[in-house]
Amino acid sequence: MSDTITDHRPQPLTWLSPLNPGLRHWEIQEHRANGVGEWFLETEEIRRWYAGSESGEGESAVLFCYGDPGVGKTFIR
Repeated sequence: MSDTITDHRPQPLTWLSPLNPGLRHWEIQEHRANGVGEWFLETEEIRRWYAGSESGEGESAVLFCYGDPGVGKTFIR
């Protein structure tokens, strides 16, 4: 019987974080309200970023959205 990496995967993940990211993602997705954050996604800055990421421009590939805890970043669609 051979050991594989996947045989031991749950143990380190449990040690690193007691959170279940898949479940958390599903819960957030289920509680989002339609239209939340649409104003943000329709801004010129976001449209330029999106257009640049589709064309493969390296510096436009990552969008970092920061803000204080609890301001609604997670719930923007």
